[in-house]
Amino acid sequence: VQLWDRKDTPKAMGDVNMVTEELKNLYYKRLLPIEKYYSFHHFHSPSYEDADFGNKPMVLVMGQYSTGKTTFIRYLIEQDFLGSRVGPEPTTDCFTALMYGEAEGIIPGNALTMDPKKPFRNLDPFGNSFLNRFQCVQMPNRVLESISIIDTPGILTAAKRKLSRGYDFPAVLRWFAERVDRIILLFDAHKLEFSDELTRAFGALCGYEDKLRVVLNKADRVDSQQLMRVYGALMWSLGKVFRTPEILRVYIGSFWSEPRQTCDHYQLIELEEEDLLADIRNLPRNAAVRKLNDLVKRARLVRAHAHIISYLKQEMPTIFCKESKKHNLIYQLPVIFNKIQQQHRVPAGDFPDCTKMQEKLLSQDFSKFKRLKPSLMTSLDKLLTTDIANLVPLLQNQEPRKKSLPGVLDGEFLGTFRPDHYRRHPFKEPPKDEGSEADFDEWVVEKHKPKYDEIFYNLSPNAGKLSGTKVKEWMTKTLLPNSVLAHIWRLSDVDGDGMLDNEEFALAVHLIEGKLEGHWLPRELPPHLVPPSKRLSTASDASA
Repeated sequence: VQLWDRKDTPKAMGDVNMVTEELKNLYYKRLLPIEKYYSFHHFHSPSYEDADFGNKPMVLVMGQYSTGKTTFIRYLIEQDFLGSRVGPEPTTDCFTALMYGEAEGIIPGNALTMDPKKPFRNLDPFGNSFLNRFQCVQMPNRVLESISIIDTPGILTAAKRKLSRGYDFPAVLRWFAERVDRIILLFDAHKLEFSDELTRAFGALCGYEDKLRVVLNKADRVDSQQLMRVYGALMWSLGKVFRTPEILRVYIGSFWSEPRQTCDHYQLIELEEEDLLADIRNLPRNAAVRKLNDLVKRARLVRAHAHIISYLKQEMPTIFCKESKKHNLIYQLPVIFNKIQQQHRVPAGDFPDCTKMQEKLLSQDFSKFKRLKPSLMTSLDKLLTTDIANLVPLLQNQEPRKKSLPGVLDGEFLGTFRPDHYRRHPFKEPPKDEGSEADFDEWVVEKHKPKYDEIFYNLSPNAGKLSGTKVKEWMTKTLLPNSVLAHIWRLSDVDGDGMLDNEEFALAVHLIEGKLEGHWLPRELPPHLVPPSKRLSTASDASA
């Protein structure tokens, strides 16, 4: 995972890689044999493969159509991607995995499930109806070097609930929910609706609430009173679906890189945006912890499953009345769960959903079930009590990451516009430097510079430079998100002194106008945009 410079990586990366590799070895050595022995994959999720341990953190973006899923993804990666369309009607009818690749291209679903380097091989059982609507878009994007993003079809509203997708949509969501690091669920602030399909989708997410982040999007399109009512209605509706004592965190925002509408809660939107982006930004550093947590959760489920299967095998008659006994055992499954809890001290929270387990058992042949094998259970107990515990110190010894994701996900850029940011603070009064003569030859910004200079001198520069405070006051009037303005500031402050001279300010205005016209900002400042005087100083520094 490329989140920081190579000079910052050795110990932290070594610990993470060591933990990931050891988790994979423990799974193949201790857990997989038990899964195969008790046919775990027939009842629950398929077995893990190498790619499930080595893949980058994944973010699943879901919600009803026209809630801004694709726009949200474009906001994160700061560019369009192949096959993306945005509109008020349902525009995304397939699952799209956005992953890093040297060349831009699309891999269709059937070919994708054959690639051992991709963590999607176990999607094959969902059949062609799903695989024809699944694809991977590879692109050379710096954000995708650290995370992968899954775009999902818009969840249908009540008016369209009779339409069939041709595959088990909730089951696919549950497959992804088990493997991703974060689930972003978007709602539209001025079109809040809970459909039947959305409720079924929530059912697929049960058990993975710790990964779920709810976003009330397009919050700048409603006034504060409407926002308060919509927020309350959303929390009430979520409380009916997710029946847990914990309250889901709901972020309020307007996640796109275009100017936002003026509203009383504008500052709230900015703070919420920073919180959510910080949560996503931390995913790579927490990837090993998440994999360890998921492996422990799976191991506990496997233990409960083994006891269930062995108990059913033990209760089955040898010759007569097998079918009637089978149905009787399925009917008594809740009682059996209680007996196993008491006899083997298996926590109630480790057991699978009873109703779903009963449905799965109906199609199974109980005579093929296996009795409890002590050696396998001892190995599983060792995994949970000793092996995993030995890995925890390695995770705790990780060094903090010194670099962050680029673009709007960069925490350093976001902090640029916060009053409590003191490290390379653009608004902190820096020592005054003498300006240099500017050479405007072949500078793209030059033709508009007289117009930009008028704005510059109207802001009353001091010693030929504008402080960060004055620049911020002017830039925020554009209503662009703070994350975008912070990126523009970083590109414009070429000499890194925390102030802008007339050339740097002209560059900043040029970038703002380009953004307002719908263009994507460059990751790094290209040579044709570098102010001439800064080119000369850079060249002299290099020669020295």
